[in-house]
Amino acid sequence: MNLDKIIAVSGMPGLFKIVTNKNNGLIVADFDSGKKKFVSARKHQFTPLGTISIYTDDGDSIALTKVFQSMIDQKEDNPPVKTNAGGAVITEYFTDILPNYDKDKVYLSDMKKVIKWFKFIEERDLFNMPVEEEEVTEE
Repeated sequence: MNLDKIIAVSGMPGLFKIVTNKNNGLIVADFDSGKKKFVSARKHQFTPLGTISIYTDDGDSIALTKVFQSMIDQKEDNPPVKTNAGGAVITEYFTDILPNYDKDKVYLSDMKKVIKWFKFIEERDLFNMPVEEEEVTEE
């Protein structure tokens, strides 16, 4: 599972695929329509999902890919809850998938984002997206 090309853009709903970098922003593609658009770095912040990790209570953090893998592994017995469910329900679900998350640093809004992103990626079958290999040229 490679999340490096999938980004969240502040001020824009959903997730996007990075098409290319520009000096003053990114060109991103919408996963549903495939439409490409320029997003300015002056107006938005970009967060590649591959760089996100969740704080744990042992002072370390765990990569979002491992959290998603835990959600996939438990999907049969413990499907993801709705993001509009009560805070107690979401917290209980998150405790099931990541028992040692830091309860002081990981907020309910963070849990909702993780669940929302998981559902977005799963609905579009992006977990099985082929890993693009960079071209290597010999000189």
